[in-house]
Amino acid sequence: MSVSDPVLDPLARERAHLISSRAALRAMREDVEALDIKDVTANWVNSLVLGRQIEDRIKALADLADTPLFFGRLDYLHTTQEGQRFYIGRRHVHDADGDPMVIDWRAPVSQPYYQASKKDPQDVGLRRRFGYTAGDLTAYEDEHLSDPTELETTSRLLQTEIERPRVGPMRDIVATIQPEQDGIVRSDLSGTVCVQGGPGTGKTAVGLHRVAYLLYAHRERLARTGTLVIGPNRSFLHYIEQVLPALGELEVQQATVDDLVAHVEVRGTDEAATAVVKGDARMAEVLRRAVRSHVAMPKEPLMVVRGSRRWRVPAYEIEEMVRELLDRDIRYGAAREALPQRIAHAVLVRMEEAGEAPDDRVQNAVARSTAVKAVVKECWPLVEPAKLVLRLLGDAEFLAEHAAGLLTEDEQKVLLWAKPARSAKTAKWSAADAVLIDEARDLIERTHSLGHVVLDEAQDLSPMQYRAVGRRCTTGSATVLGDLAQGTTPWATESWAQALGHLGKPEAVVEELTAGFRVPREVIAYASRLLPHMSPGLAAVESVRENPGSLAVRHTEDPESLDADVVAACVESLAHEGSIGLIAADARIAPLAEALTAAGLAYLSPGEETTAESRLTLVPASLAKGLEYDYVVLDEPAAVVDGEPDERTGLRRLYVALTRAVSGLTILHSAPVPEQLGAL
Repeated sequence: MSVSDPVLDPLARERAHLISSRAALRAMREDVEALDIKDVTANWVNSLVLGRQIEDRIKALADLADTPLFFGRLDYLHTTQEGQRFYIGRRHVHDADGDPMVIDWRAPVSQPYYQASKKDPQDVGLRRRFGYTAGDLTAYEDEHLSDPTELETTSRLLQTEIERPRVGPMRDIVATIQPEQDGIVRSDLSGTVCVQGGPGTGKTAVGLHRVAYLLYAHRERLARTGTLVIGPNRSFLHYIEQVLPALGELEVQQATVDDLVAHVEVRGTDEAATAVVKGDARMAEVLRRAVRSHVAMPKEPLMVVRGSRRWRVPAYEIEEMVRELLDRDIRYGAAREALPQRIAHAVLVRMEEAGEAPDDRVQNAVARSTAVKAVVKECWPLVEPAKLVLRLLGDAEFLAEHAAGLLTEDEQKVLLWAKPARSAKTAKWSAADAVLIDEARDLIERTHSLGHVVLDEAQDLSPMQYRAVGRRCTTGSATVLGDLAQGTTPWATESWAQALGHLGKPEAVVEELTAGFRVPREVIAYASRLLPHMSPGLAAVESVRENPGSLAVRHTEDPESLDADVVAACVESLAHEGSIGLIAADARIAPLAEALTAAGLAYLSPGEETTAESRLTLVPASLAKGLEYDYVVLDEPAAVVDGEPDERTGLRRLYVALTRAVSGLTILHSAPVPEQLGAL
């Protein structure tokens, strides 16, 4: 009998199960494709909705040839589950009888795959990990958790999967989730979680897998309320956009903070000092005062004519209604809608006292009458958010009135436009202005809240930006991801307690990931030399990956030769398998682009997808955050630091650039490296 016979060869047996599982998944997809919905819907709208749901289901059941259908197996000892052996994969697969062939990694029965250990086997006798090459099952590795004689060792297949070269967008980490990561992923929907994690700790992947888990555990609720992933820029969102679809989740929206507040066209920029004040949380109170300042007390009594009768409501009574609405501190627009009904009710009381019997139709008619509309316009006029912000930034007296006791005179001066815009349409709004307008809109009308929001690279947000995100999850929860050491904006977050307060989630649990799985130990140790100088007290990442020779620092004596040396380092890196990132100060991008072109090296821009034929990306340091490459060539560290407005921000930008490599980092410099790094 052949050694590959499934009866004798465990690997052949597992391959046979893979083939059967793929066939079962294909049958599941074909069953959905064969559905006939012509006679099962009441109208064309229902038919359209159901058709869209079926299309999404077909997409979710796609069998990706290069993606393993299952990556692990659990053999339980005394489980109460039906059957004792479970294959763990990216999605559920069942056979024609409905029996499971692959269990979704998010199911409760799958959790021991990530959490079980020798100390706590969780009723698992054997955990098997599978190794794949281009989608083919090529190896397996067993852990006998109930065998006290077997030592607990680091999984070779797990290490290989973590270090597997990457080309294209970010991949899921579903096969390599660690116990501390799994605890965050599976935390309850009702609570907000903040994850502080240094480079390579997997915080972005944890956030995305948490979304996938929540959609599995609370699908109906989140289908109604919606989920959103917020990233720092479009390049970053493009990099991560395939993770959730690979896990079968297609309905999660992605956006930047700028996308959320895009009520006006942004055509202008702010000086750093101006942007800092505009992003300060005190601006929320300035705007609140400015909105409420439009409310005025009535000067004359109201006279409503109904047929041959006249009904009078004195000014003091209307004033009482206005003050009561102000005291309730409800949104400006809601109060403006309530006022005419309050006035109309007062008129109806007078009608009833006179022996009439008016109904709701009469009250609504009175509320819509010309006289009542005139009073509402006088006491509670319409406020347009963009026009309000335009006036604050262009009218020194109006700003001073509402910023009194909140902003200093100097802070007010940096806010004011040198030349006020004529209208909201012609104004050259900045990104910070758009956030102020969003705040004003929420003061007038409530912002729609989602069920769950993931906020990545959160350390770079201003307090006002946090408030803008918080408005999108007032009735939902959030997953906040970031690293205080990578804050590179003038308004970068100083502490998560402050940030979560601005977000409106002060009760959030803060979890810290300190084990690094992506960046080699030699590289992260070198970058961590900067921490005491830019983020004192923050714990350094402890990498679990030994990769000797992963760091090289090369000095170029002649500055004129630096470009050529950088190109040579890129060619050297391209000899390795995987993606290559050439990271440089923004001011150095143009000359390096010319040097690459002259050398005949094609390159991509951040956000463009790498392929087997095009693996080199030229990355401005300002866009490097959140991205990863197998090999990184870093040009002139001193220029990265000097490209920022202050040393702390420059060192943080350099820290980001130093920690983008998964396998190897080559640093080239002609100027001395920043002294905070010390000698290698």
